[in-house]
Amino acid sequence: MKQILQSLKTGATEVSEVPAPAVGHGRLCIDTTVSLVSAGTERMLVEFGKANWLDKARQQPDKVRAVLDKARTDGPLATWESVQSKLDQPLALGYCNVGIVAAVGAGVAGFAVGERVVSNGSHAEVVCVPQNLCARIPAAVSDEQAAFTVLGAIALQGIRLAQPTIGECVVVSGLGVIGLLTVQLLRAQGCRVMGVDPDARRMALAQQFGAEIVLSPAVGSDVLSTAQLFSRGRGVDAVLITASTQSSEPVSQAARMCRTRGRIVLIGVTGLELSRADFYEKELSFQVSCSYGPGRYDPVYEEGGQDYPVGFVRWTEQRNFEAVLDLMAGGRLDVSPLISHRFPIDRAVVAYESLASDVSSLGILFLYPSNRCELAERQTVELQSRVASAGQGVVAFLGAGNYASRVLMPAFRRAGAVLHTAVSARGVSAAYFGRKFGFATASTDWLAAVADAAVDTVVVATRHDAHARQVLAALHAGKHVFCEKPLCLTLDELAEIERAATAPGAPLLMVGFNRRFAPLTVRMKQLLAGVRGPRSFVLTVNAGAISADHWTQDHVAGGGRIVGEGCHFIDLLRYLEGAPIDSWQRVVMDAPTADTVSIQLRFADGSIGTLHYFANGAKNFPKERLEVFAAGRVLRLDNFRRLSGYGWPGFSAKTLWRQDKGVQRCVEEFLAGVRQGGESPVPLKEIIEVARLSIEMQEAR
Repeated sequence: MKQILQSLKTGATEVSEVPAPAVGHGRLCIDTTVSLVSAGTERMLVEFGKANWLDKARQQPDKVRAVLDKARTDGPLATWESVQSKLDQPLALGYCNVGIVAAVGAGVAGFAVGERVVSNGSHAEVVCVPQNLCARIPAAVSDEQAAFTVLGAIALQGIRLAQPTIGECVVVSGLGVIGLLTVQLLRAQGCRVMGVDPDARRMALAQQFGAEIVLSPAVGSDVLSTAQLFSRGRGVDAVLITASTQSSEPVSQAARMCRTRGRIVLIGVTGLELSRADFYEKELSFQVSCSYGPGRYDPVYEEGGQDYPVGFVRWTEQRNFEAVLDLMAGGRLDVSPLISHRFPIDRAVVAYESLASDVSSLGILFLYPSNRCELAERQTVELQSRVASAGQGVVAFLGAGNYASRVLMPAFRRAGAVLHTAVSARGVSAAYFGRKFGFATASTDWLAAVADAAVDTVVVATRHDAHARQVLAALHAGKHVFCEKPLCLTLDELAEIERAATAPGAPLLMVGFNRRFAPLTVRMKQLLAGVRGPRSFVLTVNAGAISADHWTQDHVAGGGRIVGEGCHFIDLLRYLEGAPIDSWQRVVMDAPTADTVSIQLRFADGSIGTLHYFANGAKNFPKERLEVFAAGRVLRLDNFRRLSGYGWPGFSAKTLWRQDKGVQRCVEEFLAGVRQGGESPVPLKEIIEVARLSIEMQEAR
């Protein structure tokens, strides 16, 4: 299928061939008929991509500080690669989509195949959207009209925050598509409206939609005195700012034209250098509107499909969609004059050139072909022709996210793997990175990729809650498995995996515990081999804070941070000590996320280890430090760049030019095992031991 993608690195926009998304739990797959360009947002993204490095940095000073901090701790080369990787992620443009339901996922209620729906899906022939971000289209509303629903909901949510009443005087500052929709919605609510915009065509449309006064903020136009006359000398009741500008003037102007205790709602994007005096003397209220309404950016509502009770939250984002559609069906919201251009999806690049050159453009619609094949037939895309023989490490990648694309795919390619299929849930990243790294196919059907007879090795790099079932499916299919940590999330899953991995003739199973393969870790192991007696380990991980609503903190989706990441460090200590862990204790700091924790380990030979996994440290402090005390000597490993020895005969220090956490060697040894046979480079019993301990530690109360 075709989808519009944009590069944040270069600003280039392309219509790319990608696999159609697979329908997921709580989601709808929709065959698109029409989608609408959000001119302000999408123009801003394209301009950001085309900006040079200096301009990009100026626009995101907080990101620049984070990059500088990372360079100090991880080194310039690792930081440069990380920045390049972030900018290399393809961006799917668009969030105003109309189409016909092609498939309904498990757990979806209220939608059926064949219905017309609007959603916040992107510019693509097929989109897969959570049910709470969809709404059915009334028969009286055409597809082209319905394409304005999402932008209408943005306008409506701003109006709801302003709480206008019949007869109030309201100013709309900025008369783009959202501003013109706002004018109509305010008129439908019985308000008197004044519009402000420099474009004569938009001003004329605002008057057509019922604005009593429209004027330009250009020199020679006295907006403040006009607003005073418009409000009969009292000051306007509210100002809705729908403009997109870096200037703070719209907010300052809004404050000066408001009456005492007036309301200002920012729907668009402006500078926010506010004058305290303007707000203080009038006791003005200022609020920023969040997109389409309550539920936006709440993963429980959007991804989890859990609606808010109507008695407590009357207007969610989905119910705002429905309200806008009802207004269209009743003839109270007219969007036809807002359509300025129509393009077939094949000519999207021309459309964005028009958007960049013609600032007066309004509603740009993309039209999609209707004669398309079955959804399942569009879930795999051939990227290049290749005949791969079995037994060479012919790899299917399940997952094409940041770590897979930035770290694992390059490592497997350098190690000589035959890259056969890249899989991702929505298809965009699979196709993009599949082409970049030379995969034969891209797909959204992971079961088909695992079952493919040409594939002998499966890399599992998906979200944590998918690991167990994908590992088991690959093992049962006789495929070797490299699983990015964690192996699984529950003890029941672990028991099932252990049975499959220890069955006679079972293929190779390995977890990507790369730190044990890091060159400085290997050197530590060599030095410790000559030391008799127990050792003491202190491993401090400055893990950084992750919000409580992030999926990694969810025990069902991510398993929690000890299972999700802490297992790395338990394995590192287990490897260096070389003896099983026979007991442990855990102390957790009192915090909502419970991810600042100290873990005390005791090994079978009497050695001890302390793992400090802290989420409350500074970002510019190095992430990992390991100290080993043994026989009157000390080793200290700093962030996998420098190893120092104290009291160590013949060794004082070793420093690397760049940070090396052992990923490349980890992958190379795994592929050697695939090609030559034998056991996993990380012994299976240690994989199972570390997985079991990390799950028990996470679940301990």
